[in-house]
Amino acid sequence: MSSLNDDKVENIYKGNVWRKLFDYMKPHMGSMLFCLIMVLALTAFDLYRPILIGDAIDLFEQNGEYDNLVRTAIIYGIVLALGVAANVSQTWILQKTGQKIILKMRQDLYAHIQSLSLRYFDLTPVGKTVTRVTNDVEAMNEMFSGILVNLFRNIVKILGYAVVMLVLDFRLALLSFVLLPVVVVLTVLFRKLAREAYRLTRTRLTDINTFLSEHISGMKVIQIFGREKRKFEEFDEKNRKLYKAYYKEMMVFAIFRPATYILRILSLMIVLYIGSTEVLGAVITVGTLYIFAQYIQSFFEPIETLAEQFSTLQSSLASAEKIFTVMEEEPLVQEDPDPVILPEIKGRIEFDHVWFAYDNENYVLRDVSFVIEPGEKVAFVGATGAGKTSILNLIGRYYDIQKGSITIDGVDIRRLSKKQLREAIGQMQQDVFVFEGDIEYNIRLHDENITHEQVKAAAEYVNASHFIEKLPGGYHEPVMERGATFSAGERQLLSFARTLAHNPSILVMDEATANIDTETELLIQEALEKLMQGRTTIMVAHRLSTIQHADCIMVMHKGKIRERGTHQELLAQNGIYKKLYELQIHHETGEQRPA
Repeated sequence: MSSLNDDKVENIYKGNVWRKLFDYMKPHMGSMLFCLIMVLALTAFDLYRPILIGDAIDLFEQNGEYDNLVRTAIIYGIVLALGVAANVSQTWILQKTGQKIILKMRQDLYAHIQSLSLRYFDLTPVGKTVTRVTNDVEAMNEMFSGILVNLFRNIVKILGYAVVMLVLDFRLALLSFVLLPVVVVLTVLFRKLAREAYRLTRTRLTDINTFLSEHISGMKVIQIFGREKRKFEEFDEKNRKLYKAYYKEMMVFAIFRPATYILRILSLMIVLYIGSTEVLGAVITVGTLYIFAQYIQSFFEPIETLAEQFSTLQSSLASAEKIFTVMEEEPLVQEDPDPVILPEIKGRIEFDHVWFAYDNENYVLRDVSFVIEPGEKVAFVGATGAGKTSILNLIGRYYDIQKGSITIDGVDIRRLSKKQLREAIGQMQQDVFVFEGDIEYNIRLHDENITHEQVKAAAEYVNASHFIEKLPGGYHEPVMERGATFSAGERQLLSFARTLAHNPSILVMDEATANIDTETELLIQEALEKLMQGRTTIMVAHRLSTIQHADCIMVMHKGKIRERGTHQELLAQNGIYKKLYELQIHHETGEQRPA
């Protein structure tokens, strides 16, 4: 799997794009059909109005009847009123239908993104994914809300005007079409240039969204290292590239529109020049010349619009290809078609000769085997990159292994329901993610089965209530994005309360107390001891003092378990663990010495 490339249009699913789009339009075919009928009616009105006025002019010229002019004016007013009613109905229904389709598409896309494996997010920038859900879906909105129906409308209008003009006066019609080949050449050239401009704009827009997503999230690091000026220069470069892309797109339109307008005026001048001589020679009537003058104006307008709509349609289709490329992305961690649902997950975990690599090549775990009994407390220690966190990720089945097997309560986790498995595991991590909302929402995470009383009890159990109840809003205190108004320790306590409230069978702690001060850590030690009772607990920690009470400590080194045993047993082995312990003790003692 690799991240999506914006420098080229994804053609993997191009043949299926229209089929997939039709699947979204299918429930709304009645509304779409109504809009097409309104389009035909509006086109008929457009064709009829010049003929109505032209006939009135001829009758007035021949008979001088004012009554006929009044009658024509009334009919014309009725036609205009009907046209307005049809146009309003079509626009309202089309916009409503388009918004419903976009709503469904955005829901499906986000739901699918949530189902993807973590490996997808490892490789795909957040800004690019956001662009798919926002900008690319919005490009589809333009197609559903106008382009398809108006494309049909303009094609019908062009054909209708051409047929009527040929019927009225074949020679004048041919004179009107004399510059049409030039318009066709300009249109083809415009489509090519516009397609390139649209594609470049989308690429630059994705780049700047990716940059903003990453750097706004990392603004603290930028300010700590004083890199504001350099990062602004990088942003300015991307911003200018986006500006140039938009400018190029604007210039394409700025040249095409006036060029076709000039050709339209030249065609009108030719018809008026030839037509006026024929009127003077009594070959055609003034009404016929008026009809042709009106038709030429109306004939070239949909041609100009059609070229732009084709380009917009191509842009929308390119966005659709990118959207469906994401939606066709298969999760690497697949749910079993008939998953095993255990009555209860007790928490017996077994790794049997497990080999694992994130990229299927460079193994981070090599032939790892161990058994954790229900209720047992096990800790993993080792240098950075030894494979400790990878073991935790595999237990929750966020990745799948290449060799060996992992079982929980004797069942291979690939057979278990992912939902049941992950609900049974309570994860407490060093990097706590707090969502915008309030404190109770962050503890409950929209689980309506968890009552307010249970939320309070969980917070009190881990001593999070000490700071929560001091806040003006208490458990309904607003939480900003990423919990920016809370300290790292407070966010960590919230994660403890969140885990306890969901009552898991297995506890997973990845440096869970790293951001908690010594005083707070002492406060939660007793709560953790009670929390661990009857639950399988797996801990990863660099501070060896926090895991000395574990039933078993496993020492990882370069993807393998090198040592295992209790704290005292490992010290007696005089191996890797003892060296780590002595280095840490020496370091802590050294820090306490007076300067």
